[in-house]
Amino acid sequence: MQLIETHIVPKLEKSIRLQEYAVGIFKILPTKSGIKKAIKKELILVDGKTTSTAQFINGRETIELFQPKESVPFKRFKLELEILFEDDFLAIIYKPSGILVSGNSFATIDNALPQNLQKSTQTDAVRPRPIHRLDYPTSGLLLVGKTNSTIISLNKLFEKKEIQKTYHAITICEMNSFGFINFTIDDKNAQTEYEVLKSVISKRFGYLNLIQLKPKTGRKHQLRKHLLAIGNPILGDKEYYKENLILNGKGLYLHASSLEFIHPHTTEKITITKELPKKFTKIFPEF
Repeated sequence: MQLIETHIVPKLEKSIRLQEYAVGIFKILPTKSGIKKAIKKELILVDGKTTSTAQFINGRETIELFQPKESVPFKRFKLELEILFEDDFLAIIYKPSGILVSGNSFATIDNALPQNLQKSTQTDAVRPRPIHRLDYPTSGLLLVGKTNSTIISLNKLFEKKEIQKTYHAITICEMNSFGFINFTIDDKNAQTEYEVLKSVISKRFGYLNLIQLKPKTGRKHQLRKHLLAIGNPILGDKEYYKENLILNGKGLYLHASSLEFIHPHTTEKITITKELPKKFTKIFPEF
């Protein structure tokens, strides 16, 4: 085996399981599932000894990551990203539509982050890591953690629903001016609040509606599934759609337009917005 990265654990206020702490501390191993696999393969050592996912980290340990000699070196994906906010702890970037946030693909936002963001000077600095996901065809704001403590804190804010996300979408067919959708997804509670900002008549779709969405839960494909459930699927959606009402070639008209939360370290209120893409304003030019 070959040593590829070493991490010195700073002083910690309380103990934390290795599988939780190690998320994001290595440049080539950013995910929790990746950490678990590496531990099981005995590629992660703590103070020179093999370990398990159940081990607790108390502070001052040396965590080493190894790789088999035959492994292919990690490559970074070159993509210039628009950065809307950045400090030593976190960043908010704009994710274009048509690209994955993370996953097995090489061409992901995750792989483009290190060369777009400034390296944190904090003692628990880690490889920049997306805190949440946006679907492949969705554009908009993406929150990124740059230190281990920040990643943990932001995940807790999401769990407590203390990060407010606002989306905009263009839907088809006539719909109520506002509403609250409360349909389960995968047998789990899912809630979405929406408001129609403007509607225009469409020969093909009946109506096109510019709507604002505030998800109260974070289920997979929640907004897309909820809007189809009330009979108003998102324009350009090829997965959740009405028969014969698919728009080809323009992509999905869903945009993550706003993030609002309290900064976990500075306690500053962060409110970042991103204007609607041009394909939206071509239909609704006043926005």
